[in-house]
Amino acid sequence: MNVQEQIKEYIASLPEPKRCDMEELHAHIVQVLPGCRLWFDNGINSENKTVSNPNIGYGFYTIKYADGKTRDFFQIGLSANKTGISVYIMGLKDKNYLAKTYGDKIGKASVTGYCIKFKKLKDINMKILEAAILYGVGVSNED
Repeated sequence: MNVQEQIKEYIASLPEPKRCDMEELHAHIVQVLPGCRLWFDNGINSENKTVSNPNIGYGFYTIKYADGKTRDFFQIGLSANKTGISVYIMGLKDKNYLAKTYGDKIGKASVTGYCIKFKKLKDINMKILEAAILYGVGVSNED
């Protein structure tokens, strides 16, 4: 099964109304980031244990560790969780930027160092979320 099929199957497995919100958000992110690399992480580690919620990933950047090692990873992550939906914006060096810049404008959402979490898509301002996503992609592409 390819990544696009995995993503489609994951979204289809979600209960309504979260399924509809995830479909809309996935389509919007793909439109905002045309041609981006797609990822899917089912949240299960090599020992077959669940370690996280499944994640859809968009884009590509290389994480550089202090010991010189690197790891390829997605720039934007999208995940359904028990209380709603999380959008992860990876590669941000300033862990206060998202909350300071978008926290008051995005709507009913919790904004942390790299995560924007909300209950329903209608609770947030999509233009502000889009701006945060584009900012994150731009910053992670600078290295």
